[in-house]
Amino acid sequence: MIIQPKIRGFICTTAHPLGCAQHVREEIDYVKQQPKIEGPKRVLVIGASTGYGLSSRIASSFMFGAATIGVFFEKPASENKTGTAGWYNSLAFEEEAHKAGLYAKSINGDAFSDAIKEETIALIKEELQQVDMVVYSVASPRRTHPKTGETFTSVLKPVGQAYSSKTVNIQTGAVSMIDLEPATEDEISQTINVMGGEDWTLWIEALNDAGVLAEGVVTLAYSYIGPELTKPVYRNGTIGRAKDDLEATAHRLTEYLVEKQGKAYVSINKGLVTQSSSAIPVVPLYISLLYKVMKEKGLHEGCIEQITRLFSEKLYGDHQPVLDEHGYVRLDDWEMREDVQQEVKALWEQVTSENFEQIADHEGYRNDFLRLFGFAYDHVDYEQDVDPMQV
Repeated sequence: MIIQPKIRGFICTTAHPLGCAQHVREEIDYVKQQPKIEGPKRVLVIGASTGYGLSSRIASSFMFGAATIGVFFEKPASENKTGTAGWYNSLAFEEEAHKAGLYAKSINGDAFSDAIKEETIALIKEELQQVDMVVYSVASPRRTHPKTGETFTSVLKPVGQAYSSKTVNIQTGAVSMIDLEPATEDEISQTINVMGGEDWTLWIEALNDAGVLAEGVVTLAYSYIGPELTKPVYRNGTIGRAKDDLEATAHRLTEYLVEKQGKAYVSINKGLVTQSSSAIPVVPLYISLLYKVMKEKGLHEGCIEQITRLFSEKLYGDHQPVLDEHGYVRLDDWEMREDVQQEVKALWEQVTSENFEQIADHEGYRNDFLRLFGFAYDHVDYEQDVDPMQV
C-alpha cells in the first residue's frame, strides 16, 4: 500500500515502516559518532519504543555496548493496516542491534500489569541474570491498577482556577485563545495514578524481590518543569501534580535501594515534540517558539542528543553524577537559560495567526511531529508501494 500520514487531532493513525527504520538508524548513527564511555552493561527500558525511552535504549546499546530488554505496548501491523510507530521502531532497533552483535529482546504488553512484570523478570533471570540500570519512560493516557483492577484516566487541566491563554492549531498555524476549566479533585487523583510514580515503584519492588537488580543499580525516570508561560497548564496543572509524585518517588526509591547501594534519579528534560506534548494545550505554541530561538542560538537538541548528553556528561563517565540542589539531573539547562526564555517570551507576546509562520518554527515542529510516525524523512520514497508488515 501507499502509506501516507493520516492525522486526527494530535495523533497520526498511520506509521511508515521505512521511515521509522530511518529514524532509528539516524539515532544510532548519532550515538556512534560520540565517544564510547563506561556504563551499565545490562539495561531494562520500560517504555522503550518511542521518544526518550527509545533513545535511552539506543544510547545504552551503542554508547555502553549494553544488552537491553525493552518493554512497550504497541500494535503490530496487519496486511491492510500499519502497525504503530513504536512497533516499527522496536523491530528496526532489534535488527540494528543484532547486526552490531548486541543482545536485544523486547516484550510487548501492558507495562502496568503484573503479568508483564513477571514475564520481564523471567527473561532477565534466564538470559541476563540481573540488570544494572532500569529506565522508566512510560507515557499513557490511562492505567489499570494491577491489584485493584480500577482503571484511571488522566486529564490535562489547570488546578485551582480556570486558565485562559494562547494556543495554536499546529496543522493550520492558526493562533487562538483557549479557556480551560480547573480539574476536579478526582481528576487530579486519577492523573497522578496514571502518570505519577506508583508504577515505577511497583516495577522496582518486583525486580528487587525477584533478585534481578544488580549491586549499585541505577534507575531513572524522565520529567519536565518548563517555563512560566506554560506553568498554569503544565507544572501547576494536573500533569505537574503527577510529575511532583514521580519526582518524590525517586527519593523514596533511593532510600529503598540503599542496601544495594542503588540510586534513583529523575532527569528534567527539555521541551520537545512528542506524542504526549502534542496533546497538551498551549505547549505546542511554546515549543514552536522555543525551537526557533534555540536553533538560532545553536542550542537545539532532540531526544537522542539529550540522552547522550545525560549519559556522558551528567550520569556516567569519569565524574560523579551532576545534580541540582533538589537532587535532579537538569537537561533543561539550555532551555531555561535567561536569554532563551526572554526571547521566547517576547515572541509569545507578539505571535498571531498572521505572523506565526515568520516568528515560530512551524516547519520544524510539524516535521518533528511527522517523524514521530516515520514521515518527513528525506531519504524515504513515500510514493513507494510498501508492505505494512515489512520491517
